[in-house]
Amino acid sequence: MASTQVLAGFHAVVARLRHAPSSIKEIYVEASRRDKRMVALIEQAGHAGCKVHPVSSERLDGMARGTRHQGVIALAEPAQLAVDVDDVLDAIEGPAFLLVLDGVTDPHNLGACLRTADAAGVHAVIAPRDRAVGLNATVQRVACGAADTVPYVMVTNLARTMRELKERDVWLVGTDDKATTSLHGIDARRPMAWVMGAEGEGMRRLTRETCDELVNIPMLGSVESLNVSVASAICLYETVRQRQG
Repeated sequence: MASTQVLAGFHAVVARLRHAPSSIKEIYVEASRRDKRMVALIEQAGHAGCKVHPVSSERLDGMARGTRHQGVIALAEPAQLAVDVDDVLDAIEGPAFLLVLDGVTDPHNLGACLRTADAAGVHAVIAPRDRAVGLNATVQRVACGAADTVPYVMVTNLARTMRELKERDVWLVGTDDKATTSLHGIDARRPMAWVMGAEGEGMRRLTRETCDELVNIPMLGSVESLNVSVASAICLYETVRQRQG
């Protein structure tokens, strides 16, 4: 079952039914649940030609492996929106807009980052393969469908990939609380990638050194840092603000 992906929760399953119904192998729903939301999902699955199996809540709990499933789970082929960074850049019209996550291992944070990336119009999220969480069931649920719309590209060597982005004229802006320039002082209208560090540790040294520019997020209260998904949202929407303006 290594080639099978578990999608848990309404948002993840409905998003896959909408964007890639042919990738779904089977859908399992809680037999005792027949509310309006569940009926709508079953009808959507029927229109897409997907098999729906009513099962007990206990069986769903076992399939979800600790992920909150809301009474619905789908088994699907893993969705891959882009193979590598070149695929992403070649398909972009206009200035590139990317998010680089250096070692985000919390699936809730990655799911939130993907959801914000989708809302902000990010072309892809890039992460290292060995220091990051993959698109597991929790990420899919928290992302509320964004994992099926925003390419999540996991690379073997993040610093090398960042250098390749620079060679293709993508400006790399990292966040660092010791930086002297505010995020509001950059030109976010150019092709760019925001580079965010892991929870607690921040960016690794080589990642930081590979950035073209480092900026800080103004902190006016008593806390020293922000959750990576919140910090990502602030930075991504600075790009949205400048480009729309």
